[in-house]
Amino acid sequence: MGFSLIPKEEKFFDLFETQASHNVEAAKAFKELAQKWSLESPIFDKLRDIEHEADITTHEIIDKLNRTFVTPLDREDIHELASELDDVVDIIQSVSSRMQLYHVNHSSDDLVQMSDILWQATENVRKAVGSLKDMSNSRRLLDYCIEINRLENAGDHGLQVAISKLFSGQPDPLEVIKWKEIYEGLEAATDKCEDIANTIEGIVVKHG
Repeated sequence: MGFSLIPKEEKFFDLFETQASHNVEAAKAFKELAQKWSLESPIFDKLRDIEHEADITTHEIIDKLNRTFVTPLDREDIHELASELDDVVDIIQSVSSRMQLYHVNHSSDDLVQMSDILWQATENVRKAVGSLKDMSNSRRLLDYCIEINRLENAGDHGLQVAISKLFSGQPDPLEVIKWKEIYEGLEAATDKCEDIANTIEGIVVKHG
């Protein structure tokens, strides 16, 4: 029997939802930055603040994991999911900082498109994470994961198109280096969303 006299600590689900919300907020902010590019934009500071808040939430999850006897999910799954969710915000903030450091003076249509794909992926991650608390409708939860996988494929295609444009004509080598790193960094955040989807699918198999 799965019955236990010791109640499970359910606050993990609330903290996961907070983490996922940080991801959406960061992706939405970066999308706005890409659409209205300025090296003086206050969004850079906003992204740093979001990243700081996300770190606090992650530390709270790990601390709670260390102090909780009975957890609602396997301990390794809680740790992995928390780490992957935190990685998304870290990557987004890192890309924005790198663009500022490189004194990038413009955005691009490809950056806007890729940032929109990332934002959609984080929205679906948020919905999937929010459904973990009640896995009775595992079909809907897995549908979110399938959509995240589709968006990751779209992100891969967007990256290929963007890099292909970088090498067309007679490009400035420094510009190619800068933008290739920026595009690949943003796609890494979308890849991380797919990693989260894979982790969630594994959780559903165990508990669904």
